[in-house]
Amino acid sequence: MNALQKWTLSLAGTAIAAGISYQWLDRPIALFFHHTVARPQTFATLTYAPDPMVPLAVTVFIVLGLMNLSGRALSRLQTCALLCSLSLIVAELTKIQLKLAFGRTWPDTFRDNNPSFLHDGVYGFNFFHGGHAYASFPSGHTAVTCAVISVLWVCYPAWRWLYVLAVFAVAIGLIGANYHFVSDVIAGGFVGISSGWMLTSLWKAHEHVRKT
Repeated sequence: MNALQKWTLSLAGTAIAAGISYQWLDRPIALFFHHTVARPQTFATLTYAPDPMVPLAVTVFIVLGLMNLSGRALSRLQTCALLCSLSLIVAELTKIQLKLAFGRTWPDTFRDNNPSFLHDGVYGFNFFHGGHAYASFPSGHTAVTCAVISVLWVCYPAWRWLYVLAVFAVAIGLIGANYHFVSDVIAGGFVGISSGWMLTSLWKAHEHVRKT
């Protein structure tokens, strides 16, 4: 089985998992955390780490790009940082387009009285609706986290146990604080993993061509 076939199967698996979650898990889990968590801010703190990642990725890309333009070769660590930055930027741009395409309402109301499941009983997709109130799917925080983790997974495999913990922490924070439904997180994870997967594959192909 080649990489494209694996990615296609992963896409199908993600669609099935997200569909099952949408139909049977998202609402009960959102209600569970809403009724049982006295301090949702505890979960919210787990989601702070991805917040500065986009501007940091742009900064890293510019700094390393200028270094390379000056004639300095990038080290292994610097190359990994560059790939992480590019993967994150691609995932960020991809999730923006997908949010617009799916137009899903949020689990809870956070800004400008946006319609939500917990506040208004609103639940579902409003395709190509646009606007912040219709941007729950997929989870951007999960996407950018997995975009970085998927590159690190390839570059530094010895720390994979730590990467799993990091993704799990962000995911449980998003779900526990009712920032996202479970299916949002599933889809966001696939977006981020796809970004890192494709980018590292392209980089390996480039390195192979360069050495031959």
